[in-house]
Amino acid sequence: MNYEVHTLKERCKGCLICVELCQADVLGVSEEVNRNGHHFPCVKEPEACINCGMCEMFCPDLAIWVTSREEKVTA
Repeated sequence: MNYEVHTLKERCKGCLICVELCQADVLGVSEEVNRNGHHFPCVKEPEACINCGMCEMFCPDLAIWVTSREEKVTA
């Protein structure tokens, strides 16, 4: 099954815990910064996501989540 990783870059404070914990190496660090000056996670290998949930579980800002491609996302 394919999964999609969603991020809210403006909510991110740049701790990058999600990048460190990603078991499938899906996430990377963006070169951009958000309006608070923080680098945020970017999805570099979207097809590699295994939906382990680690990024969601440990994000202190609730700035990242995963859905199946079949789910409809409204943000």
